[in-house]
Formats: sequence, C-alpha cells, structure tokens
Amino acid sequence: MFKGTGVAIVTPFKNDAVDLEAYGNLLDFHMDNGIQCMVTLGTTGEASVLTEEERNQVITLTVEKCKGRIPVVVGVGSNNTAIAKKYAQTAEALGADGVLLVTPYYNKCTQNGLVEHFKTVADAISLPVIAYNVPGRTGVNIEPATVAKLAAIGNVVGIKEASGNLSQVLEIKRLVPEDFMIWSGNDDNILPIYSVGGHGVISVMGNMIPAETQAMCQAFMEGRVQDAIDLQVKTKKLFNLLFCEVNPIPIKAALAMMGMIENELRLPLTPMDEAKAAELRQEMVNLGIIS
Repeated sequence: MFKGTGVAIVTPFKNDAVDLEAYGNLLDFHMDNGIQCMVTLGTTGEASVLTEEERNQVITLTVEKCKGRIPVVVGVGSNNTAIAKKYAQTAEALGADGVLLVTPYYNKCTQNGLVEHFKTVADAISLPVIAYNVPGRTGVNIEPATVAKLAAIGNVVGIKEASGNLSQVLEIKRLVPEDFMIWSGNDDNILPIYSVGGHGVISVMGNMIPAETQAMCQAFMEGRVQDAIDLQVKTKKLFNLLFCEVNPIPIKAALAMMGMIENELRLPLTPMDEAKAAELRQEMVNLGIIS
C-alpha cells in the first residue's frame, strides 16, 4: 500500500454540512506536502456521524483529487459486519485503493469472531484490507496470534496498530509474513514501531504538519535515525495536546487556528476546552505552525 505517512484526514463541517470545499483544500495541502496515502472516513474523520450520502460524497471527492497521485484508503468500520461489508463494497465501487477496517466496538467479540468479521468483509471485495487495532476506543484487542490468522487471508495486507504495546507489535512482526505491513496508529510511536519492523504511520498529527511527519518517516527509512529522533521528540508535546481530549476535537481546533476549517464537530463531540485550546495554540506558536 504505502510506506511513510498516511493522513487520517478530518471531515470538515460548516453549518452542520460537510464542507467539501475545505475538504478539497485539505487534500491538496497534504499531497503538496508529501503525504504518501490518504485515509478518509476513519475515527478522525467522524465517520460514525456521517450519512451514507455524505460518506459517498467524501469518498468520491477523495478519489477524484488523489487518484493517480497517492493511494486512497477508506474507513469501513462498523460493529455490524453486514454494514462493514456494504461500506467496503461501496468504497471499491467508488474507486478506493484499499479499506481500513476497525475491530467491532460496543458489542465486542471473541478472537474467533474477529477473524470471521475480517474474513467476511475481505472476501466481499478485491481491495487490500488494513486491520485497525485500537483497543482503547473499541474495547477489543487483536492478539498477535489472531493477526497472524488475518495475514493468511489473501487481501488483508497489514495492520494499523494503536494499542501502544510495543511488545505486542514485536510479537506480531515475529508471527506474520515479511510482506505484511505494520503502521503505527499513534504519532508518538512512529519511531518505536519503525524500530521493530514497522512501515510508517497513519497519522492524526499529519493533518496539521504533513511535511514534518513525512520527514520523520523519511529520515528513519534513509538511515538518518538521529534526525528522525529529533523530530519525534520535537513533536511530543504537540502530540500530547492533540490527545488531551477525544480525537478529533483537538486536531479540528488546531486546523481552525490555521484557518483551514471551521471548528465544528457533530454531537456527541463538542469543541475543545478553552484553556486546553489556549495551550495548544501556544505550542503551535512555539513550533512556528502559526504566528
């Protein structure tokens, strides 16, 4: 699929409608700054509060803008396997290059249920499938042995790992084939996951500093490890602030400060606490992101 930085892009809203003009400008901004993959309709994209029509509009515009330049990966997660399958088939029909499939949330399932869920969706399409493990949000962890079973499904090509458990990532690397891809799902784990055989990041931070995020990945891949370390350390406080409230609340606040989108979310998400937003703004000034 890709090596380096994929951006888990936000979905901008304006007057409670999807702001397609702002979204298109964001796509151009990311591609102009070296992003290697566009990942739309994930957690950061507030996919769970979009209508089916809005989902299709977002996918269509993403494909129109990005096709032939960088891969387009569409989030198709649901706790209902039949709906996830339908979303995946629609993404394929609209021209996506791959899909991102999160573990079922709320109703949860066993490890065997995970295998059957992923297999059912993967078998319904010909696109590459990226599994997404984020137990802090879903309440379900994909165990390494289960990842190995998923890797045996022909078109499950990799995993976005956001468990924060490096020992688990290392065990996944030990069990899966060499060509199975592992991306960090946490911006503060980019280098640690690279160090145990990972391939990059699907990034929230990349929404605001795409060039710097890709530069970090590129430096590591080119063997300039100290340069990569310096960038990882430099952005650590920014990462902390971007996750001091539920994602994507802070990243939307940051992009609004940059003048790129309206600071608008859909319930149950609400705008960032003012004191925390002021701290985020100050760190953005410190890093030269805004003046």
